[in-house]
Amino acid sequence: MPAATPSDRRYTITHQWAMPSEEGMLLVGITDFAQSQLGDVMFVQLPDISRSVQANEACALVESVKTASDVYAPVAGTVVATNNALTDAPEILNLSPYISWFFKLRPDSAQAWETLMTAEQYDAFVG
Repeated sequence: MPAATPSDRRYTITHQWAMPSEEGMLLVGITDFAQSQLGDVMFVQLPDISRSVQANEACALVESVKTASDVYAPVAGTVVATNNALTDAPEILNLSPYISWFFKLRPDSAQAWETLMTAEQYDAFVG
């Protein structure tokens, strides 16, 4: 059974989520739909800390038994932290995609997050 799409974050057409965290930062991860399409996740490559990214720029990688897929920045900003637990146990993405984040981003614009899809819009998109 798919996980419910949390309404406390926003979503992209490339199946990333962005959730506000402390001091205006955004946690970024992949959706339940994305992990279900990938299958069993085997490897994760995280972006470098301090890397500047543009909106929709590929900045991380997730590999599964089926395929490899880029993880895109939902908005422009700077990577300020990564979730190194994913490199040791990438399979947690399959178990808890809405808890397992890839990186924390300091957005260039505080309003950029508002341009992403709401949970309802995302559910209709993947519907």
